[in-house]
Amino acid sequence: MMGDDAQGSSTKEPELADVTPWGIKERLTLEKTAIGFYLSGHLFDEVAHEVRKFVRTSIEELQDNREVQTIAGIVTDYRVITGQRGKLALFKLDDKSKVIEASADEGVIAASGPIKEDDFVVVAGRLQLDRFSGGLRVKVLQISDLAAARAKYAKYLRVAVRENLPDVAALVREFPPRVEETDHGEILRRGLKVRFDMKIDSDRGAAVAELSLGEASSFFPSDAALAAWGSMAGSGAVSVVYDHG
Repeated sequence: MMGDDAQGSSTKEPELADVTPWGIKERLTLEKTAIGFYLSGHLFDEVAHEVRKFVRTSIEELQDNREVQTIAGIVTDYRVITGQRGKLALFKLDDKSKVIEASADEGVIAASGPIKEDDFVVVAGRLQLDRFSGGLRVKVLQISDLAAARAKYAKYLRVAVRENLPDVAALVREFPPRVEETDHGEILRRGLKVRFDMKIDSDRGAAVAELSLGEASSFFPSDAALAAWGSMAGSGAVSVVYDHG
């Protein structure tokens, strides 16, 4: 006869909980917290497919010239120092192809809002020769997050409509265009317009039409806003359209 201890023991593995898999950023952030570096990938992987539609030059491919250039990357080694001309943000941009040193004065940082380690940013700036490394560095003139970059570079949001129309007015109220004032006092509305791709089935067959909603449909294309459009329109029905892809 087996004792209580024998009856209570078991070699059966416990059942695993059914949970949503981690996204790329969450998984990599936890890896960095646990072991100090990214083990299974790169944070740029999460945005690379979309970003390369409007920032087509990688950091490795940059060439020095006098033109303002657009660079995308993940912020690393971010710090702020105080100099004779005020505060200066120093950081690196990493797009997996290469890392470049960057600097931005406090006016640029104030205009963009705070940035932090591991943020994805798109910067406009001028390349300079780094006297210490012999390579290039970038003096940043403007910083945008991904949502602001979508508003700037994308053409429109394509929404495939099959049955129910999304509540455009409600979505615009929840995610209104971002209003900015330029150095010259000009007011800019940063938003993304919407185009419906409509397919209507009838006894005579299917009819397909495109409907551009105009400025009244413009909204600020944050990740939360895109998720809200997708929730109303259905899975896979929403996509941001750029000039190239």
